[in-house]
Amino acid sequence: MPSLSEVPGAVVDEAGLRHVGAPLAEQRKLASGTALAPLGDRRVISVTGPDRLSWLDSLSSQALTHLPAGVSTETLILDPHGRVEHAAAVVDDGDTTWLLVDAADAEPLATWLGRMRFRLRVEVRDRSDELSVVGGTRAAVGALAAISLAGVPVVWVDPWPDVSPGGWAYARVDDHPGVERDWAEAVVDAAEFDRVVAAAAAGEMSLAGRDAVEALRVAAWRPRLAVDADERLLPHEMDWLRTAVHLSKGCYRGQETVAKVHNLGHPPRRVVALQLDGSDSVLPARGDVVRVGDDPVGAVTSVAVHYEEGPIALALVKRTAPADVPYVVDTTDGPIAASVETVVPADAGATAGVPRLPRLGRRRAAE
Repeated sequence: MPSLSEVPGAVVDEAGLRHVGAPLAEQRKLASGTALAPLGDRRVISVTGPDRLSWLDSLSSQALTHLPAGVSTETLILDPHGRVEHAAAVVDDGDTTWLLVDAADAEPLATWLGRMRFRLRVEVRDRSDELSVVGGTRAAVGALAAISLAGVPVVWVDPWPDVSPGGWAYARVDDHPGVERDWAEAVVDAAEFDRVVAAAAAGEMSLAGRDAVEALRVAAWRPRLAVDADERLLPHEMDWLRTAVHLSKGCYRGQETVAKVHNLGHPPRRVVALQLDGSDSVLPARGDVVRVGDDPVGAVTSVAVHYEEGPIALALVKRTAPADVPYVVDTTDGPIAASVETVVPADAGATAGVPRLPRLGRRRAAE
């Protein structure tokens, strides 16, 4: 059985392949479709039974009852106060609903779903010991032998940043950076995963690691539960109503808060994108304080070095944080200056007249 450690240049940790020696070059290959990413930090849960879709619909934020086979979406499990507890990429093959989730969330989500079955005809299984997830562009992933137990390949195509039916977009920039990101994830069995690793070890295939995957995600403003969520996160704060929430579906836990914040108020925090000063080769860490002047306004959630944009980050800041002034991120190695780009506006909501904002790249080009 081939090992990822046998791939030339591979750096492997407990979460899988981190990089193969050149994270920036890996990003280019991943974005162009000439590399694949073994996603060791993703897990697979299957839900079977004739009640599976209507049952998941009743528990989560997305409308799933009539989800067509092969169509990709995502959903959130919220607590009674509307805060995000679990997140899952969702694709159904006509016989089984497949949930692709962050590794740390797999066991808690599977356990919670198991407790919520009651007398419905559903069965929940964590399939992570037998199945793996491989990511890349739709074309690259489409060349893999994804599992196809019901005749439909289990491939999830990321809907971000399109606004799904029933969803709502808070970011109103003219050119959302997520439009440029082509991303899909295939569920493969052990034999196919080993084939990919063996081909990479022999120099017949290029792999990209987690650092490259995360850099492309952060550049696309794409939220992720494992790093961008805390115990207080509302989906509105990360612009997650785009793809993970159906605002006019039936009742589910947390729905009252979702509707109230969207229709009558504004989210208490909001995500911003940061272009970091990279002159000192210092990067912040998740949780580092973001401030304006001497006033703390929030904290970093995700950070990466992008092959075109350089050091970048996502941060959650309080709703009233100013949008047109320099920010500073405090790190253990000293402060880092940052330019801020609005993702979720301060007046986000159904009744807000949100202005269209140019992206930083366009402003800089104009200057």
